[in-house]
Amino acid sequence: QVQLVESGGGLVQPGGSLRQTCASSGVTFGNYAMGWFRRAPGKEREFVAAISWSGDSTYYGDSVKGRFTVARDNAKNTVYLQMNSLKPEDTAVYYCALGNSGPSLARGGVWFWGPGTQVTVSS
Repeated sequence: QVQLVESGGGLVQPGGSLRQTCASSGVTFGNYAMGWFRRAPGKEREFVAAISWSGDSTYYGDSVKGRFTVARDNAKNTVYLQMNSLKPEDTAVYYCALGNSGPSLARGGVWFWGPGTQVTVSS
């Protein structure tokens, strides 16, 4: 049974940083691309970032390019999202996702979702 569990969310001031972690189990982690999405209150779910199975290729949504970095450690079955220069508009529930490839994840092709974790950017 595939499980994805996010951690590392919370409350941060504008301009601050957070690192989110998604731990996986029940799947051969290194065979899959991983990604992050978010849903802000009253808005549709938005693609944030994705990384290929090898970690060689990364993909970002326009709103986070240059501020967020996705990385993975296949030995630990874990994917990370480093979020810097956070803005109030980054406030959302962030979801970890597993898929076939980075480009397909970016198009919303998600095979499994994590339950999500809240990130709030506020002073």
